[in-house]
Amino acid sequence: MSTDAARARLDPRSWPLALRIVTATVLLTTLAVLTVGVYLSSVIADGLHTQRRDRVLAESVQVRAELATTLQGLTSATDSQRQDALASFAQAVSSSDSTSRRDVAIVPVTGEGSLSVVTTDRRLTDLLTDDVTEAVATAGRDLSWRSVALGGDEDRPVPGILVGTRVTVPGGDSYDLYLVYSLEQEQATLSFVQNVMVGGGLVLLSLVVGIAVMAAHVVTSPLQKAALAAERIAAGDLASRVDASGADELARVGTSFNAMARNLQSRMSELEELSRMQQRFVADVSHELRTPLTTIRMGTGLLHARRTDLPPDLERTTELLDAQVVRFDALLADLLEISRYDAGAVRLEAREEDLDEVVTRALEDVQVLARSRGTALVPRLHVRGPVVIDARRIDRILRNLLTNAIEHGEGRPVLVETAGDDRSVAVVVQDHGRGLSPDDARHVFDRFWRADPSRARTVGGTGLGLAISAEDAHLHGGWLQAWGQVGQGAVFRLTLPREPGGVLARSPLPLRRGSDGAPLPGHDDEGEDRRGSLPRADALPDVGVEEERP
Repeated sequence: MSTDAARARLDPRSWPLALRIVTATVLLTTLAVLTVGVYLSSVIADGLHTQRRDRVLAESVQVRAELATTLQGLTSATDSQRQDALASFAQAVSSSDSTSRRDVAIVPVTGEGSLSVVTTDRRLTDLLTDDVTEAVATAGRDLSWRSVALGGDEDRPVPGILVGTRVTVPGGDSYDLYLVYSLEQEQATLSFVQNVMVGGGLVLLSLVVGIAVMAAHVVTSPLQKAALAAERIAAGDLASRVDASGADELARVGTSFNAMARNLQSRMSELEELSRMQQRFVADVSHELRTPLTTIRMGTGLLHARRTDLPPDLERTTELLDAQVVRFDALLADLLEISRYDAGAVRLEAREEDLDEVVTRALEDVQVLARSRGTALVPRLHVRGPVVIDARRIDRILRNLLTNAIEHGEGRPVLVETAGDDRSVAVVVQDHGRGLSPDDARHVFDRFWRADPSRARTVGGTGLGLAISAEDAHLHGGWLQAWGQVGQGAVFRLTLPREPGGVLARSPLPLRRGSDGAPLPGHDDEGEDRRGSLPRADALPDVGVEEERP
């Protein structure tokens, strides 16, 4: 998969509407649950810590008073008696709290003797750093406290509060009292509350996902029905409608869509009827004009045969009349052919042919015209193997292309090249005359269209030749395309499958070519926009542009 395709799949704008609704709902709900959960967890944690801290400080004041009373009774005791008394006091204090663990450390500060630190847990001394003892000394009789970690798992240490204060016996020694309170119970309470909130959040998220899926279905189901109806209408089923029920906004969309479809069906019916009337009119007029035109041609032919016996002015008039009658006859023939295509009465009469021989015959047919214009025809024929085609229609395409190339080639050589592969064959006709602009190339196969209507013409010129040629190419399942540059000539390419019904993927010959007839660098039309076989050329307004599409 290419980077662009992967990026397109990750673009939410390319996702189905239901998926986008559910995804947006889930993301917003998750964000809301996380925000509320973090806020509640923080508030509960602060509340538990504050409540426990206040209780710890109150208990520490009481323990300090008890220690002061104990020390006052030991003023006349020996060091050993004081040591034992302090140890007993520490043990009594550490076991007096039934709700959570409390450790004690009593550190002698002043006085002489052999008193040592009394503690209920030797690890407590690791917490008595210099900044802790300095803070206790600075606080004096006030309490100094801080939050500490009391071991446990490395990832989740047990939180605690360390309280320190100095106890001084009047006329005696001073001691620093340190109390460590474990917050394990509060931590367990907080963890329980957080687990409950996570579970509740997951349940809430599941409910929201279900609601979002239902809401997305309610919203997208009518839209999907409308989209399917629109696709059927685009495919030609103008009777397709949306089941619109209710009075909500989606029902109004369905009602409006049905009204639009009815109007479109009505307009299309009117246009189809108008088109049928137009086609019938063209066919009838063309057919009815054949009989009087035949009579006129007989009379004109007789006059033209005896023109040398007429005065000079009548002789010239007779010649012009004969030329216009011939042109009128060609126009009628083209109109009849177009009317047969419009009526769907054209049938392909295909058989095996040698394409190079068909091209050679077409070159011979226009040789007289080419000599009169001083145009050299340069054939490069390279097709191998037979092709199944309607030779009469292909010959008509080639004569139209060659006549146009000679007419607009300004006397310069005209290149005719053929090539083939296993699935298709192609013919390229290139002149080096006035050329085509990109806009001309888009309209060159339109009926009665000319790039320059005021330009003098010396041959034919009904305005239907290339339109009929495009219809003939499409009847074979092929492409007829044009490309050119102003001042550098024009290139026409006919691409046909080797057998009718074959699918064209590419053309054996490139369309864009230089002044020497060689393909332009970087213009291999592999992967270009390709025009495939269509039922009618006038149904494809941009047929003949330089791009190709299958």
